[in-house]
Amino acid sequence: MSLPITILQLLSAVTIIVIVLLQSGKSAGLSGAIAGAADTFLSKNKSKSLDSKLARLTKWISIAFVVLTLLLNIIGPKQ
Repeated sequence: MSLPITILQLLSAVTIIVIVLLQSGKSAGLSGAIAGAADTFLSKNKSKSLDSKLARLTKWISIAFVVLTLLLNIIGPKQ
């Protein structure tokens, strides 16, 4: 019973890692403010929509990961 849940937990962990790596970093300091001025309005909106989708997906998969971890802890091997 716990093997499929363990596989799902492993897949969700790998998915979280990949999604976090795909997200763009926040612009840091003065260099981010200067470089950000060169962006066009359309490209900014496109990246924000993709970033918002990735952030939302990260939240949901993280919740699933926590639930799977708790479930594995509850139904874990009784020794």
